[in-house]
This record gives sequence, structure tokens and C-alpha cells, in this order.
Amino acid sequence: MTLSMYQASVPVFTRMLANLASCLTKAEADATTRGIATDVFMAARLAPDMLPLPRQVQIACDSAKRGIANLAGIEAPVFPDTETTFPELQDRIAKTQAFLATVDAAKIDGTEDRDITLKMPSREVHFKGQPFLMFFTLPNFFFHLTSAYAILRHNGVALGKMDYLGSV
Repeated sequence: MTLSMYQASVPVFTRMLANLASCLTKAEADATTRGIATDVFMAARLAPDMLPLPRQVQIACDSAKRGIANLAGIEAPVFPDTETTFPELQDRIAKTQAFLATVDAAKIDGTEDRDITLKMPSREVHFKGQPFLMFFTLPNFFFHLTSAYAILRHNGVALGKMDYLGSV
């Protein structure tokens, strides 16, 4: 059996965003329990030159929605990057998942050879659909998802590998 472009993308993004939302729920509860201002989590980063928690969540969401939109040949919704609280980050994730749910598998399957051009600040990058998904979109998504998880874990939230992976 082959794995379709849709199967390799939308369900993966949807599930992992749900896991991220669950981690954020635990982090918010942990902040309350330990009497830590949630602003501490919002400003947290793994290294001085890395982005803080809200940007990691925003970019993970953007990677999923823009990646799928590029494959499907449709416009991705634009969300302003203004989230500064756990509920706002949860809303960002929910809006991303809602968008993903609207994309029909038929729009994604068969896009392995679709030409995709990304306009970067200093240049354009050209991909075919499958390498775009496998070597750009998924790794970028997982980088920012993992960074968000690691920020929470580094700040003492009792998270484990199964929180990241979800129920298997």
C-alpha cells in the first residue's frame, strides 16, 4: 500500500497540533499550580537567539497551513501574530486545525510533482510537491513543534514523550 500526500500531511499536522494544544493546557495548569505568571512562559526561549514560545507555536501552525495551501493550490488563511496568552495560542491551533479540515484529500493527492515556489526575503526557492512536503514543510513544522515542547519542558512543565507523541 502506498502512502498518499494527504495521508503524509493533513492527519500528521492535525494530530501533532492536538498534542501541542494538550501540552499548552498542561503548561497553563502547571503555571497556576506553581504560582508562575503565564508571561514567564510566553517570554521563554531555549537560547538567546531562538524565538519564544508564542512564535514557535505560530510558526508551527503557519508551516502546517501554508504547506497544505501550497500543495492544494489554494490561499492559506492569514492569522496576525499577536498571541500572548495560552488561550490565544489554543485559538491559533484550533483555527489552523479548522482550516486543515476544510482541505479535501483530492486537492493534495497527486501533487508530488506540482511546482511550488516560495518567496523568501532574499530569493525564491523552487520545489516539486513531494520534496516540498518531505524536506521542507514537515521538518520545519516539527522543528517549531519540538521547540515549543522543549521550552515548556525546560521550564518545569511535567511533560513526557507521550505528551509529545499523543496516544498511540
